[in-house]
Amino acid sequence: MASAAIFSSVRRRRSPSLEAFLVPVDLTQVALVQTLAALSSDLVSCFSDHVFFFQRRNSRSLVRRVEIFLVVLTYLRDSRSGSSSNLSPTAVLCFKELYLLLYRSKILLDYCSQSSKLWLLLQSHSISGHFHDLNQEISTLLDVFPIKDLNMSDDIKEQVELLQKQGRQCKLYVDKNDEVLRLKFFSFLDEFENGRIPNHVELRLFFVERLGIKDVESCRSEIEFLEEQIVNHEGDIEPAASVLNGFIAITRYCQFLLFGFEEDELRLCFENPKKPWKGLISQEMAHTFLTIPKDFCCPISLDLMKDPVIVSTGQTYDRSSIARWMEEGHCTCPKTGQMLDDTRIVPNRALRNLIVQWCIAHGVPYDPTETGDASAESFAVALPTKAAIEANRATAVLLIQQLANGSQGAQTVAAREIRLLAKTGKENRAFIAEAGAIPHLRKLLSSSNPVAQENAVTAMLNLSIYAKNKSRIMDEDGCLGSIVKVLRLGLTVEARQNAAATLFSLSAVHEYKKRIADQGGAVEALAELLRVGTPRGKKDAVTALFNLATHADTCSRMIEAGTVTALVGALGKEGVAEEVAGALALIVRQPIGAEAVGKEETAVSGLIAMMQCGTPRGKENAVAALLEFCRTGGATATRRVLKAPAMASLLQTLLFTGTKRARRKAASLARVFQKCENAASRFGGSGVGYPFASNSTTNDVSVVPMSISVL
Repeated sequence: MASAAIFSSVRRRRSPSLEAFLVPVDLTQVALVQTLAALSSDLVSCFSDHVFFFQRRNSRSLVRRVEIFLVVLTYLRDSRSGSSSNLSPTAVLCFKELYLLLYRSKILLDYCSQSSKLWLLLQSHSISGHFHDLNQEISTLLDVFPIKDLNMSDDIKEQVELLQKQGRQCKLYVDKNDEVLRLKFFSFLDEFENGRIPNHVELRLFFVERLGIKDVESCRSEIEFLEEQIVNHEGDIEPAASVLNGFIAITRYCQFLLFGFEEDELRLCFENPKKPWKGLISQEMAHTFLTIPKDFCCPISLDLMKDPVIVSTGQTYDRSSIARWMEEGHCTCPKTGQMLDDTRIVPNRALRNLIVQWCIAHGVPYDPTETGDASAESFAVALPTKAAIEANRATAVLLIQQLANGSQGAQTVAAREIRLLAKTGKENRAFIAEAGAIPHLRKLLSSSNPVAQENAVTAMLNLSIYAKNKSRIMDEDGCLGSIVKVLRLGLTVEARQNAAATLFSLSAVHEYKKRIADQGGAVEALAELLRVGTPRGKKDAVTALFNLATHADTCSRMIEAGTVTALVGALGKEGVAEEVAGALALIVRQPIGAEAVGKEETAVSGLIAMMQCGTPRGKENAVAALLEFCRTGGATATRRVLKAPAMASLLQTLLFTGTKRARRKAASLARVFQKCENAASRFGGSGVGYPFASNSTTNDVSVVPMSISVL
């Protein structure tokens, strides 16, 4: 009969809080004694024989109190004195308070029975305080309990009086053995903090003998639970999230030090590679890319919102997108077209929390945008402590040893764990590469096991995000070729997509762009992925092609590989059209590129359609591409664009409503058209009168930088 809200804290595995202790139902019209007797009976049956690993004495003491209440309530229920009509107002008030206390007891006992061992150990003092507070309130209730008003037998009265006496003597109790274990756990943290690795024997004694964590699965469950606490408490947590990350790192280190790579680990890798992992061992982003809830996407960028904010019209946008919209001089709501009363934006905390929870549940990386009030408004991301870094470093050494000398199954598990470690910060990416992971991952790229290959290429992607690792990857003999081979012939869609993303990451270094383009089959494979890949695959491919197109010497190679045809064909594809137009704008700056685009029948019409219906950034890139096409392609290209229907009205619209860059490009394009018309009029032609702005920037070739997420 309890409402779902009363157990929300247990389901989320959060520490019991006052919000969860509200009376869940209206008790004015129910048989109080019968209800309380049923509730007490349920509580006793659930926990009287339950063995609590921690908080044993506090839990047993609380259950014994409930057992006495059950005896009293059962007696009253079976006698006439327990009917609602026979209860005094004081008794009714006490029984209502007892109802609340019994529910609080159930929440606390549920919490202690369902939480992880390490978490209960770390929260020992806090949870003991919850038990003490609850006992004190039970004692207060018993002090005013109207024993004389209720027709109870002498033996029942004696039990209540005994309970009253015990309640007055109740003191805060913290188990000494639990405290010794807690301090030992902190001592491990101190050792890593000081650059020392704790003794193997002591770690085994603590985790296996004292805590009963005896296998990989139990260890992983402990890690997942601790990670959930950081997420669920949203930064308001004790110990602090940074310290808790240190304990997580120590536990992960012990997982491999003490239990190695057990058979169940290997079985999970080979038999069920698509099993969704919790915590850091998360679901693949590809599984969720197509199912991002529409309300979580910004109406301007169409991407998952990192920092949702509300404008005066009530619409929600990503902070960076709406800020850019306003900076460009717009005073209307992008979605509704209504005038904005003011430029104030209010953080949409509720939606942000939902997005965070959805990302965690589906394993989607969530990197919140830094804002001026980041400490209060942003999702809490704890900086790693030295202990966490050192524990992760020790873990990386164990994993790389398995990559070098382990069985095929052990190598697969090690690659997956390195991939996950490389997600969590530049420090991890740095020492993983320094420890020599890249050569071993390169070898695994050629594995015949699809899971091993996928984890290896994704680990390479995550490592490449750290700037110094890009040169390590490019300088590793055969590594670039192996990545391209995965892009072309990868055993899974995910592997091919992540290979494309890796090339994009590496091509952030200008001197590597030509090397990547010249690598046999690289550009062809990217073009093919853009044509037939999944939505995320197309996104990875077009961002890589965009980067390659920014190098002047790659144009001819891209044209030979059929990139232009693939780009033009993707102009109307949602999610990649902006980058496609940007890449075309770069390619047509060279005569050979303009000629190739000119041969595509739908190129001009596709860019014009984007000018008409695209996003603000898409319109920018489309008009930039047409401008460069006309400049490089000469009179023939200009006349082709000039003849397009509605071109004059589109340019006028951009001149008044476009972004700053779009207005500059539109003005320059109008100037090009006017020159063409003036030349034509000297030979008897007629013009349509294209206006242009006097502040046009003819050499503006700026492009919008793109970013990549770890997987």
